[in-house]
Amino acid sequence: MTTPPSNHQSNAQGSFGAMLQQARKTQQVSLEDAAAELFILKRHLQALESENFSELPQAAFARGFAINYAKFLGLDPVQVVSSFDAAYPNELKSRSVNNIDSPLQPMGTLQRDTHNRIRFNPLLIVAVIALIILAVFLFRMVSNASKDNQDPAPVTEDISAAEQAQGAAINNQSSGVGASGSALNLGGSESMSSASLEVKLTDTATISIMDASGSSLMNGSQNRGDYKLLGTPPFNVQIDNVDNVSLMLNQQSVALDQYTIDKKASFELAP
Repeated sequence: MTTPPSNHQSNAQGSFGAMLQQARKTQQVSLEDAAAELFILKRHLQALESENFSELPQAAFARGFAINYAKFLGLDPVQVVSSFDAAYPNELKSRSVNNIDSPLQPMGTLQRDTHNRIRFNPLLIVAVIALIILAVFLFRMVSNASKDNQDPAPVTEDISAAEQAQGAAINNQSSGVGASGSALNLGGSESMSSASLEVKLTDTATISIMDASGSSLMNGSQNRGDYKLLGTPPFNVQIDNVDNVSLMLNQQSVALDQYTIDKKASFELAP
């Protein structure tokens, strides 16, 4: 097989291939590094340096490779491409023109493995992590502030009859509260079926008063003081140590002595 005439020019001093190779070696650049920077296959760069045109893609692409390679090595691209055009074989030019129906040969940029070209900036990674941490911190602060600003739900206490039996006795004069049990003023406007009781203690006494509805108005040991009660008559009244107690029903004095035996009274009271 006859060697293409262009191959005889590869070692000529003024050939573009020799210029490219000499510039690369002077700058101590490997073919691998040049291929990585230019996105051109290593074998195509070798073909340019050896002027082996048969290993290159079609003339237009090969010419572009030569120009980019010259620029990368700091050579005059006009001089290099002029030498390239002069050395390019006519038979390959004719083949490239006549081969328009065939697909283009793969370009270096299509076959190059760019996996090793991926580089990460450590500062950028640190900045992204810092932003994520800051976002999480701000989210938690906003969530906690939202919880703190929520008004607590009002607490409604339902007082049962048993709790009324243990409730706090109201001392209208000295604001004193009974030690073991207390009388509750059921409050509200008086209806036709309600009656008021006023209990006055000059000293400690044990008193139990329950109205007709079963509500305990006073129960247990009570301290000295005045107590006002409201309930539905008739009232079941039990008093220990009657000498310390006086009682009024609807502002009418109740004679406790008629119910008293051994200083204890137990009776039913109605208006």
